[in-house]
Amino acid sequence: MTASALEIIDPGPLATTQDLGRPGLMSMGVPRSGAADRDSLRLANRLVGNPEACVGIEATFGGLRVRARGPLTIALTGAPAQARRNGQRVAHNSIVRLADGDVLALGAPRAGVRTYLAVRGGLLPGLVLGSGSTDVLSGLGPAPLSIGVVLRVGTSPVNLPSIDLAPRPRLTNTTLELPLTWGPRADWLTSESRERLLDTEWTVTPTSNRIGLRLSGRPLETRSDRELLSEGLGQGAIQVPREGQPILFLSDHPVTGGYPVVAVVDSGAIDAAGQAVPGQRIRFRPSRAAAARQKPQLTGPNALGWA
Repeated sequence: MTASALEIIDPGPLATTQDLGRPGLMSMGVPRSGAADRDSLRLANRLVGNPEACVGIEATFGGLRVRARGPLTIALTGAPAQARRNGQRVAHNSIVRLADGDVLALGAPRAGVRTYLAVRGGLLPGLVLGSGSTDVLSGLGPAPLSIGVVLRVGTSPVNLPSIDLAPRPRLTNTTLELPLTWGPRADWLTSESRERLLDTEWTVTPTSNRIGLRLSGRPLETRSDRELLSEGLGQGAIQVPREGQPILFLSDHPVTGGYPVVAVVDSGAIDAAGQAVPGQRIRFRPSRAAAARQKPQLTGPNALGWA
């Protein structure tokens, strides 16, 4: 019996294989990578009965077309791109069955950026450092998907979940509010700029990608022109380059950087940031822990001692 597989007819603007990444390797210079919206990938895998960490497809701005080679059970989550099986509409956040030869096509999402496709049994693109995630910055992992690629499907789990539909809040492109905690270089900003970071409605620019959201607004000002030695960077870090327009780092962030990290977005909000579209507005607010302080409480060798 020939094993089931998924053939890429058209990857759309960008489609990659993603799982939950490569945790625990940053000390060796390897970023975690993984799905930009991890919660959506986890849900897709749960719907088809997979372990949450199984490899699926992350389709950016829709346009993905795939053909089933053998019968497949799939689920779509994340950005709600209109989905059609052989021309007939199918639902997101539910179980969809494909017969051998069926074609599934995604339109452009009406909100959000990234749609996730999980296949019962998980996809087998080949692992690099224990993960099937494509890292667009470092180049680690499988190459972005292209026309004609055939992805093998793993062994199906024994049992399906007891539900076939997962109610989810409607994804919108309205202003996104992200909680943050002040970072190790918050005191490099002037007091006015710290307030401006929170008061401004920042705009996501078209140069944003899986590496990070480049934001546009009234520039932030620093107290010093001095250079920083490269320091470690994590997912959710808000870095302020010289021009004063902040960058919010996402899944494929670099592991080091030489511009000050003035704040860090709470980990629970990163999935929402991973669905932000160009032109969408973002506001930052102090997390509960940060709101308990009147200003950043900075101590130790990283603090510059400015009021």
